[in-house]
Amino acid sequence: MFIIGLIGCCATFRESRVGLGLFLAIILVIFIAEVSAFVLGFVYREKVKSDVQDTMRSVFEKYDGKNPESTVVDYWQEQLRCCGVKNYSDWTTTQWFNSTGNDTVPQSCCQPETNCTGRLDQPQKLYTRGCAQELDIRLQSVFSYAMLVILGFAIVKFFGMLSVCVLTCKKEESGYQPLYSGVFA
Repeated sequence: MFIIGLIGCCATFRESRVGLGLFLAIILVIFIAEVSAFVLGFVYREKVKSDVQDTMRSVFEKYDGKNPESTVVDYWQEQLRCCGVKNYSDWTTTQWFNSTGNDTVPQSCCQPETNCTGRLDQPQKLYTRGCAQELDIRLQSVFSYAMLVILGFAIVKFFGMLSVCVLTCKKEESGYQPLYSGVFA
């Protein structure tokens, strides 16, 4: 961005139509990319949500309490204060739950300071919200901020392009000649 700004400043100071045209073209390409990102962000918002749920479901299915993916699941559940993909009952369909045979969910599902053992007959000691819902809330928040930033930059680029067009057209219409043209030539 520094180099692009430098091109624009130099073109303006030198009153170079070629330089201003190059600057306009660069800003136009960036503007188109920002508008495209903004539109695609809204179009694919729901797809991202479903992809996150599918990925999360596959990671939860591989849970065994020992592998690195299990550590990720435990971390999610502790940090997001959630249990399972949709809720804690999702654990009943996993291989881990069926292989342990003790009708418990991982300890990371337990609310702090409740002496929770992870047993399903004590749901008041477990997080009841699913991790997909919690992660979606946080992702949507970040996504909204990102979309606002993209929109802000696109607006600045639009006014930059408008300014370049005004400068170029004004110089052309008025036949403007700088005062210093004979002094420094």
